[in-house]
Amino acid sequence: MTETNTQSNKVEAVSATSAPKFAPRTTRRRPGGQQSESRPGGRRPGGQGQGRFSERPKPEFDQKLVNIRRVTRVMAGGRRFSFSVAMLIGDKKGRVGFGLGKSNDTSLAINKALQDAKKNMITIPRTKNMSIPHEVEAKYNASRVWISPNKDKGLVVGSSLRNLFILAGMTDITAKVFSRSKNPINNIRATFKALSQINPAYNEVASAENKKVEKTIADKKQA
Repeated sequence: MTETNTQSNKVEAVSATSAPKFAPRTTRRRPGGQQSESRPGGRRPGGQGQGRFSERPKPEFDQKLVNIRRVTRVMAGGRRFSFSVAMLIGDKKGRVGFGLGKSNDTSLAINKALQDAKKNMITIPRTKNMSIPHEVEAKYNASRVWISPNKDKGLVVGSSLRNLFILAGMTDITAKVFSRSKNPINNIRATFKALSQINPAYNEVASAENKKVEKTIADKKQA
């Protein structure tokens, strides 16, 4: 009997020591006089991090990195590294831009390229089926680009030019790089040169939008 009593006492002692201890709730008084319950660990009811972060605003332009590379300069004290970034931006409504940025930090180089692309934006004259009105061709350094509209064939474009037309919102276009140059920067600059040759008078989308605006203004005046 004595052995069983000692064993039961040991089991009770072990269970008592292994049982988790919960801290009691305490009340805090706020400056306004209201009382709030505080839980151990500083957590509030309603989920962790609820309502702390708001949704990020949508950027004005969509971005696409064309090329990012590390540049090395050999100086008297040793080698110095920097980064060069080429970026395309567009609003998918006919506006597109291209810029370059250089810095010792990649994030700063990307910001510089974005600001440069905003300065060098063009508006592409579009037809109603989101294409260009006529063929264009241009040459920049060793790159030569040919662009032509197509009907209901989609975007038939390769290499780095495809991202340009996607960001511009163009759909029915065929483009081809005739030169053997694989430099994406020169190919994009040749494309910008070709698109700038289109007469803005052919912009059917912009003319239709202007007619709608003029009609609404006239209706307001009559009312």
